[in-house]
Amino acid sequence: MKVFKFGGASVKDAEGVRNLLKVLEVTGTAEKLIVISAMGKTTNALEFVVQEYLQNSRVSSTLEEVKTYHLEIMQELFPDTRAKVFTKIQRLFTELENFLEHNKSIQYDFVYDQVVSFGELLSTTIVSEYLNAQQIPSQWLDARQFIKTDSTNREAQVNWSKTQDLVLSHIDTSRLNITQGFIASDANNFTTTLGREGSDYSAAILAYCLNAENVTIWKDVPGVLNADPRHFTETHLLNQISYEEAIELAFYGASVIHPKTLQPLQRKEIPLYVRSFINPAEEGTAVSKGRTIFPEVPCFIVKKNQVLISLSSLDFSFMVEENISEIFRLFHKYQMKVDLIQNSAISFKVCVDNKFNQLEKLIQHLKARFKVDYKTGVSLYTIRHFNAEAIASLEKDKTVLLKQLTQNTVQLVAED
Repeated sequence: MKVFKFGGASVKDAEGVRNLLKVLEVTGTAEKLIVISAMGKTTNALEFVVQEYLQNSRVSSTLEEVKTYHLEIMQELFPDTRAKVFTKIQRLFTELENFLEHNKSIQYDFVYDQVVSFGELLSTTIVSEYLNAQQIPSQWLDARQFIKTDSTNREAQVNWSKTQDLVLSHIDTSRLNITQGFIASDANNFTTTLGREGSDYSAAILAYCLNAENVTIWKDVPGVLNADPRHFTETHLLNQISYEEAIELAFYGASVIHPKTLQPLQRKEIPLYVRSFINPAEEGTAVSKGRTIFPEVPCFIVKKNQVLISLSSLDFSFMVEENISEIFRLFHKYQMKVDLIQNSAISFKVCVDNKFNQLEKLIQHLKARFKVDYKTGVSLYTIRHFNAEAIASLEKDKTVLLKQLTQNTVQLVAED
């Protein structure tokens, strides 16, 4: 069996759903499990529904917009409004509205999972019904019936043994199956979600449990590029990346594949392909065991809006373990993601991501024990497999504030 994953951008409208069918016509429909995300920006809209509901104890008008959005897609795909998909979708919205009416919990994470999960239920129902209407028989499956987790909402941990047993008993590998990414359920059958990149992770979980031949993630790009075309003018398609290299690139901030998606695939050496749903005949990028990277070209990564913090002791004493452990305790307390560290005998420099906007609190706390200088709005550049030409091109027209080299990687903190 092969596992395909389609993200929200690939099914954001009726044309996208039709294109999914075209991809299947190119690749075949037998022995496939298709994992699908919520359509377009539905997840964002449902997040707003949750926010409004908990703040005002009422259903946001945004929910009506979500209904209208899906209804317009269905009307374009199913000219006959008597098609049973309309009844099925209405039933899902009724179920969601009943939850919002009768729910007693005020726990954001719990309510989030129960509400936001409907995005995937809606999208997969529409896609499955469309394929059936086009004489492509598909089996719609509720992922919550076989992906089992603990009760940690929004970042649930998979119960692998239970999931393995249920996957094997629920999924007929001889046919075309449609299921949801991102969602699962706990031992009490309450809906849980799998966190960042959850749909990719769902595909990997299912591939692992089914001993799948491979996993393909379909995107609107030709595959994994050596640089983000939004920030770099010249980019190259990477035909092959090893599991380890993909994890390294993701660690430094590249939009490759999240490490938690790669880990179960690596354990069973299941290849992962990143391919274009616009040009499905093209091979794209393979992430698998083997060559580290091909072609062997420098890979550029940039993180914008970073903060460079420079610390030194007030009495010019050494920056030793006691000081550094206190610094990291504060980084953890104020939710600062550390991206780069450089220290000497009496100084400590660190580049952090102020994702949760707690920089001022952190700085005030640090000033109680250290001399502190900091600069906001800097960029962190990383080059994997660098050469002199790549470094020179990156440093051009920039003020480099910090530079660090290891065997395969160079990192620069710079003002553009």
